[in-house]
Amino acid sequence: MAVERKGDASPVTVADRDAEAAMRALITEAFPAHGILGEEYGTEREDAEFLWVLDPIDGTKSFISGVPLFGTLIALLRDGVPVLGVIDQPILQERWLGIAGVGTTLNGAPARTRTCPELADASLFATSPDMFQGADADAFARLAAGVRLVRHGADCYASGLLASGFVDLVVEASLAPYDYCALVPVIQGAGGIATDWDGQPLGLASDGRFAAAGDPAAHAQALARLAGP
Repeated sequence: MAVERKGDASPVTVADRDAEAAMRALITEAFPAHGILGEEYGTEREDAEFLWVLDPIDGTKSFISGVPLFGTLIALLRDGVPVLGVIDQPILQERWLGIAGVGTTLNGAPARTRTCPELADASLFATSPDMFQGADADAFARLAAGVRLVRHGADCYASGLLASGFVDLVVEASLAPYDYCALVPVIQGAGGIATDWDGQPLGLASDGRFAAAGDPAAHAQALARLAGP
């Protein structure tokens, strides 16, 4: 599949585009009726029953800074519902695979979230405090004030850690579908829960606000904090 580039681009953008073009070519060859949505080249066959959602380099700021916490995200949606997700971290050679109704694995071994029924005991991760603006910033501050530990900067890797029981909460804002669709099957297949801030299922039309937890009790308490006093 030939894809044209638009104007000059940084080496990172070129790598991102080349990777997505290669992924699209593989998918189109294997599943010509499937749709594809990617960060770099938009949507093809968006009305297809099966839609692949791609982010070749999730966490470009980490990537260009030499921080090995970026990753490749691959999701498969059926009728708009994420049913398969991959979080691949090539430097650490860790790959989470989540399949609806089957479960989640890390490098082939089962991955499970941990119990954390009390928000006060939870560790909370978000990519950056800068992603929260206005009322979202106030909401995140309320949540952060009620947890044990707050950390930033792990990008998609934090959701992998949540699926493996090292992290309790991942809360984000200002995301696009290619940022979160792959995370949903990985987290849910490991026993966790991933929704928007209103507790609704995540899909292509979601507003970009993401709230995931390993324990349903912690998730409910986190949503309550995000909603207001």
